[in-house]
Amino acid sequence: MSRSERSPLLLAGLLASAAVAHFAVPRQFDAMIPSALPGAARHWTYASGVVELALAAGVAVPRTRRVAALAAAGFFVGVFPANVQMAVDARHGPAPRKAVTLARLPLQVPLVLWARGVARGGSAGPAA
Repeated sequence: MSRSERSPLLLAGLLASAAVAHFAVPRQFDAMIPSALPGAARHWTYASGVVELALAAGVAVPRTRRVAALAAAGFFVGVFPANVQMAVDARHGPAPRKAVTLARLPLQVPLVLWARGVARGGSAGPAA
């Protein structure tokens, strides 16, 4: 299997793994939900997990891959405020937690580019 064939499957696996984590350990995701969003944080945690599962399925299937990968790129942009919230909340916490939350912020860029590359049929993403 070539790199361009693996890339969409790796992206689908990443999305599916993140989705499962939203249901397996929702508390850590609840803490990331910006307080400006209406309703309970758990609702948003589960909703984002459902979206990630749907995106994973769409990216895994060649027929829906382009649209799902573009939607995934949009999703990665859309969840950026949660990563910012996590970094803000960690600013007075232990140094390792602060470092991890700050390091996550720029990681959204390669995720968006990877999803866009998959949408274009390219091999942007990990070289696994």
